[in-house]
Amino acid sequence: VQLVESGGGLVQPGGSLRLSCAASGFTFSTYDMSWYRQPPGKERELVAVISSAGGSTNYADSVKGRFTISRDNAKNTVYLQMNSLKPEDTAVYYCNARTVVGPWKYVYWGQGTQVTVSS
Repeated sequence: VQLVESGGGLVQPGGSLRLSCAASGFTFSTYDMSWYRQPPGKERELVAVISSAGGSTNYADSVKGRFTISRDNAKNTVYLQMNSLKPEDTAVYYCNARTVVGPWKYVYWGQGTQVTVSS
């Protein structure tokens, strides 16, 4: 199982970035996918989640209206479009895959990608 994030980097306040997470080794279309982030010195927090078929999304209040999560099940990839970035969006961003099959929960994490918002 692999989740490989890409697209992070340094961006000025007000700028945009698009993160990608390429999945392999599991049936991507049956997993809910999420983006989490961990700011420096803080705990990891949920940013956005999208259902397995892509019909439902939810966002943290801090990113609503600025970030958009989407997925392409044909490409086994989930995206996070981040607009109007703020310095407080600086964090390591992680991709997460989750599903429940009967009594078992399957959860996978990517290695993270750094996003730095600074002038």
